Amino acid sequence: MSILFRCEDIGKTYGGVVALKDVSLSLETGKVHGLIGPNGAGKSTFIDVVSGRTPGQGRVYFEDREVTGASPSAMRRMGISRSFQRTSIFPALTVAAQLELANHGAGGGQTGELVQMLGLETVLNTEADEISYGQQRLVDLALSLVGEPRVLLLDEPAAGLSVQESAVLAGHLEEIAKRWDVAILLVEHDMDVIFRVCSILTVLASGRFLVQGNPADLRNDAAVIEAYFGSTA
Repeated sequence: MSILFRCEDIGKTYGGVVALKDVSLSLETGKVHGLIGPNGAGKSTFIDVVSGRTPGQGRVYFEDREVTGASPSAMRRMGISRSFQRTSIFPALTVAAQLELANHGAGGGQTGELVQMLGLETVLNTEADEISYGQQRLVDLALSLVGEPRVLLLDEPAAGLSVQESAVLAGHLEEIAKRWDVAILLVEHDMDVIFRVCSILTVLASGRFLVQGNPADLRNDAAVIEAYFGSTA
C-alpha cells in the first residue's frame, strides 16, 4: 500500500455552525477513494479545505510532506488537482485552446494522450458551448489532468450526466487511476459510478465521519442506509 495523500482531523466551522469535524482519510496511488454522504454532509467542504481553497482545521500531507495551508495554485504545482461541481471551462473558447492555456499554466507537457484517452479528437476545434454537456464534462476532466497530477480531487464529475455518459466517465476514471497511478478522491451522488470505480468508501453524515470500508460491505450497512434515508427499514 502506497499512501500518497493524507488528511488528518479536517474541520471547518462557519461562525457557530460546525460544517465538518475531525475527518481523516488517506489516498493510495492507483486507487479511487469515494467520499459519500447525504446532502449537507460536508463532502464538498472537505475538498475545499484540503485543496487550500477554504481555510479550516487539520493537517494535510502529500508524499509525507505537510502541505497544510498551501494555496490552490501551489497545490496544483505540487501535483494536486481538483475539479468543481460546475464545469470550469470557457464556453467561447475551443477545446484545443483551453487545453493549450491549461498546458501553458502547468508548465508544459503532453495533451495528445489526454485527448485520445477521453475521446475528444472530434471536438478539438469546436467552441465548448457548442458541444454536448457530457463532452463538456470530459473537457473539464481533461483540464484537471493537464500537467499529469499525482492526486485528483473530483467534486461530482457525473452531475447532470445521463446513465450512458456516467458509465463512460466511470471507465475513464478507472483507466486514469490505473494507467497513470493517480490517487483519486471522488465525491459523487451517482452510486452506480461509486460502486463501479471505488476500492474504498468513506461515509460522512452531518459533517462527521460515519464509517469507512469496502463498497460491497457498505452497500447494505444499516448506519449508511439510515444516514441517507433516515431509517434502516
